[in-house]
Amino acid sequence: MRVSRKSLIYILFSVVVAASLTAAPAEARKTETGFLDRTVTVAGTEYKYQVFVPDNWTKKTKWPVILFLHGAGERGDDGLIQTEVGIGTAIRRYRSRFPAVIVMPQCRKNVWWAESNMADVAMATLAQAQKEFHGDPTRIYLTGLSMGGYGTWYLAGKYPGKFAAIVPICGGVLVPDMARQQSADDNAPYTEAAKKIGGQTPVWIFHGGDDPVVPVTESRRMNDAMKALGGEVHYTEYPGVGHNSWEKAYAETELLTWMLSKTTGASAGK
Repeated sequence: MRVSRKSLIYILFSVVVAASLTAAPAEARKTETGFLDRTVTVAGTEYKYQVFVPDNWTKKTKWPVILFLHGAGERGDDGLIQTEVGIGTAIRRYRSRFPAVIVMPQCRKNVWWAESNMADVAMATLAQAQKEFHGDPTRIYLTGLSMGGYGTWYLAGKYPGKFAAIVPICGGVLVPDMARQQSADDNAPYTEAAKKIGGQTPVWIFHGGDDPVVPVTESRRMNDAMKALGGEVHYTEYPGVGHNSWEKAYAETELLTWMLSKTTGASAGK
């Protein structure tokens, strides 16, 4: 059977169009940026979380990855509200300052990040996002506010050497009521927490000087405990600021520059 030149051109054109339409969704998925919806399954339960992907993301580059732990007020299962306080707000205001993949899991109600099941969820979201978005294993960072600040200290101690730097904001080791009753001479809980983390992890601690929720002594005492190990420790206390010290902390122009300059493993120091 002979096919006319006109028919052949039409057939070739149709094949090209069909191929382009088929490939378009896959290509679109590859170039997704901004705040993205994701889910992860841990111990048979599905959890929603968010990932922020920079506008210039490309799979040809290995990217730094920041794990962010929200506070108690953002607990739930909608997978969204944790982006509305803290680092999510800072990203929307200062987008160009965050050239990293940022993972934002959500803690369920009535539990804390410093509980093994939620810690497992946080680490699972980190691992999944790191794989999907070409995360650099030597440039993994951890930060959190309030309850997430407690979670930051906890996860850094549970996975020593995992994070290239940590940034706990208005967090601590002892829950507020216990912290207020803790003797000024008894530094054992802070010394123990610091030793679990080790002096090899750089840390920048933030707290409001007039915090009515989490005593500022929690951050002061962890600052002293981490410094005693001889590592790199920075401490910023905002006089007159209450619990929401994260607004000032994440607006610090040098914070991300400092954080993203840190590495772990064989590439450390290069």
